[in-house]
Amino acid sequence: MNKPVRLGTGIGWRPEIADTVERLPGLDWVEVVAENVCPGHLPDSLVRLMERGVTVVPHGVSLGLGGAERPDAARLAALAERAEALGAPLVTEHIAFVRAGGELTASPRLEAGHLLPVPRTRDALDVLCENVRIAQDSLPVPLALENIAALISWPGEELSEGQFLAELVERTGVRLLIDVANLHTNHINRGEDPLAALDELPVEAIAYVHVAGGVERDGVWHDTHAHPVPRPVLDILSRLRGRTDPPGVLLERDDDFPPEEELAAELATIGSTPASPAVTSPVTTARPRPPAGASRPGARERVGLAQAALLSALVAGTPAPEGFDSRRLGVQSRALAAKRADVVAKVAPELPQILGSGYRPAFAVYAKARPMRDGYRRDALDFAEQLLIAGRPEDSVARRRLTQWWQDRAGSRPPRRSARIVRAARAALVGR
Repeated sequence: MNKPVRLGTGIGWRPEIADTVERLPGLDWVEVVAENVCPGHLPDSLVRLMERGVTVVPHGVSLGLGGAERPDAARLAALAERAEALGAPLVTEHIAFVRAGGELTASPRLEAGHLLPVPRTRDALDVLCENVRIAQDSLPVPLALENIAALISWPGEELSEGQFLAELVERTGVRLLIDVANLHTNHINRGEDPLAALDELPVEAIAYVHVAGGVERDGVWHDTHAHPVPRPVLDILSRLRGRTDPPGVLLERDDDFPPEEELAAELATIGSTPASPAVTSPVTTARPRPPAGASRPGARERVGLAQAALLSALVAGTPAPEGFDSRRLGVQSRALAAKRADVVAKVAPELPQILGSGYRPAFAVYAKARPMRDGYRRDALDFAEQLLIAGRPEDSVARRRLTQWWQDRAGSRPPRRSARIVRAARAALVGR
């Protein structure tokens, strides 16, 4: 493994704070959500930053490398194209699954709309390692993977987080993007010791570090990226720096952006957080592991069935799989629904403008009856179409505005109810 590129102190670039980011003092690099930029039409702000010599790293959110299916070739090609357009020294993604079902499990394909944790089992590790190697062969620059925050725990896990990550690195040579805020989240939500995870990590594989804020509600930590970075997260960063000098550290902020001076102060804080002496935490006894190239027959099918059952419970209202905490599944389900409404409002801001205070109640009714299957933009169109078929909104002016919005993006006129029923029946037959 080559030595990681030195990045310095950075921030997540977002369109809402583009001008602020350009003015931030001491900024060495930025990270951009890969799916939110078009290689042929980069935002002017990013172009100016690149011209100044600021490094830009694309951060993917939709590959789902922890999913049971092999990585989608088109998604990999799109990520590679963005890496080349941005002149990036590496690309990053997540250790997560974002969709399940489909041909592998002979069940409807479902989209989570968010990052969900993979089980820390041998089966899941085999699948992840093979998917990572496929991705590495398709990308023009090194790949680094991020540990994610989780509200739920899988029953029957065989490895700790640190062990899982260490073996992933050993078997694939992939680099790590360590999110210390996610280690804090998993400490609160899953009772996992962040220092034990740090002790088990191959710190030489760290490409950079994420730092972010969140909020605790009813004993559950929500990784919001919309609150100031709390002291416990900075303490984990300090402990990490006591073990290694990470090549880069980056502040993530996705919503409720503070004034420029507060953002600059928070950036300065994470850049100057001192190292704390490494205090070794009791480490979980390592379990015997198979040779690096070994795999378990049927692993993809077993992982696929388990992930499909979990995702169906979260977004389609099917019974909770055995061994899961039903209360936590409810928290996760509500969080997914809220995020789905939030993202649809971002990709189609005209919808909440047209529907006003009725947007969220109407979307909640729609989402409960229709799990997402094909991304947020399609979701926005389907939501509008369903409203129009039902003769809503009741206000005629709003309904005309919604009709025009739908026509501009999807076709000449929304289908009638009978056509929608026929379409659904055909889709069901195809999916058998």
